[in-house]
Amino acid sequence: MDADERQPELPVHRADGATGAERYLKRLCERSFLSLWSYPRVFRDQGLSSGSAPKEVCDLLAVFEDHIIIFSDKDTEFPNSGDLQRDWARWFRRAVLKSAKQIWGAERWIRTHPDRLFLDPACTQPFPLDLPDLATAKVHRIMVAHGASARCRQELGGTGTLMIAPSLIGEEHFSAVPPFTIGQIDPARGFVHVLDDTSLDVLLTTLDTISDFTAYLTKKEAFILSGRLVGAAGEDDLLGYYAKYLNEQGEHDFVIPEHMKGVAIDEGFWEAFAKSPDRARQVAANKVSYAWDELIETFNYHALTNTQYHTLHADIKSHERIMRFMAREPRTRRRMLAKKILDLIGKTPSSMKAVRCIFPSRPGDPCYVFLLLPEHPSVPYEEYRGVRARLLEAYCKVVRLKYPHVQDVVGIATEAGHEAARSEDAVYFDARTWTQEDEEEASGLQRDLGLLKAVHTFTGTEKEYLEPASPPGMSAIGMPLPKIKGRDRNAPCPCGSGRKHKRCCGR
Repeated sequence: MDADERQPELPVHRADGATGAERYLKRLCERSFLSLWSYPRVFRDQGLSSGSAPKEVCDLLAVFEDHIIIFSDKDTEFPNSGDLQRDWARWFRRAVLKSAKQIWGAERWIRTHPDRLFLDPACTQPFPLDLPDLATAKVHRIMVAHGASARCRQELGGTGTLMIAPSLIGEEHFSAVPPFTIGQIDPARGFVHVLDDTSLDVLLTTLDTISDFTAYLTKKEAFILSGRLVGAAGEDDLLGYYAKYLNEQGEHDFVIPEHMKGVAIDEGFWEAFAKSPDRARQVAANKVSYAWDELIETFNYHALTNTQYHTLHADIKSHERIMRFMAREPRTRRRMLAKKILDLIGKTPSSMKAVRCIFPSRPGDPCYVFLLLPEHPSVPYEEYRGVRARLLEAYCKVVRLKYPHVQDVVGIATEAGHEAARSEDAVYFDARTWTQEDEEEASGLQRDLGLLKAVHTFTGTEKEYLEPASPPGMSAIGMPLPKIKGRDRNAPCPCGSGRKHKRCCGR
């Protein structure tokens, strides 16, 4: 965790989209993937030295861990010649085939010239993140084809989402019956996800973390290529089916009974999910989780604009390594993490120091250390920030000393109390590189500073879909509860919650 002695990099330039549709795509992707991992209008320097105009690689490129997501956005008017089949074939050729070729060309350039990607047309600012190993990277090709939804609703009704029929291949789309049906563009060149106006919104507002989104794309592609999807009424209904079922690992998946060779997903799955009480409770419970997103984006803003107050990691790639752990968290776990840190802030007076450790829920999760440190009126703020950062580092090392199974430790520090304006520090400690010197240093820190001798720790999970709340005096199934008085109020609540009656329905 030695300080990085290199000079800070220049602020990172992030372009806007060239069209209204591309700017909207940028906003959606920033919300889901966050600003550090999504970049509109990435360019290549091909032909630049000979005076040629700069060329775009793709409309938006997102890179996170071993995932590369290539977006192509085409807004093409749907013809109206009076011959629907001919209109569909023309639109498909211009909007879908042309866009697919751009995506495959972008992938070819990325694989061939990964070091020649730039954020500006003059090609002066290189793409700021390292690409994953291209031999093992998971490339997701996404085409957003605008222009057909209104005509689709007019002709077929429904939401206007394009239907999915994996058996359609290549030029077979021209004569697809009915039109507005998408299959596989060219399986030999790589699977392409085709989204329209409706399904773009549905996917990126429902699966609004990079982990949730890429999990869906990966499982959807595997499902279609397995041959077990006969067809789907639309991308939204496909998502509704995915949201309904869990696999043996407890993950959302396209689960089909083993005795069935395939499944056709009818219209209504998305509407049933979107209007369900489970979904309503999930959306309400998720509101607190966006505090976690805001915390990540606060760090990202200062890293991208080079306005960090105090940092041990002067370059964007080192900063990304820390933020990657936080951004990897799916929406449900972000809910738990946000509640823990906000609860700690809410309960800690401005004059007290507080520490909380949150341990991994599953393999690969980091251990988080949340530190609240009060300011002292006699200590200059710059000195306070330096002390706080060094103390946060010390806590991360002592966590590894006390809990040898921990491999990754992410520390987050801020002021104690209900400050109107606060600052944040973040550090990362890789506990895999633990040495005898680290052991001795951490032991000395714990002994001399009394670190983590008594600290609140938390290990647990958060339910994605919360149980419905029961009215006072009623069980979860709506039956009246017996009256409980006196010492019996410490008995388990008869509603079956597992809590004491006085802490549950006895309130």
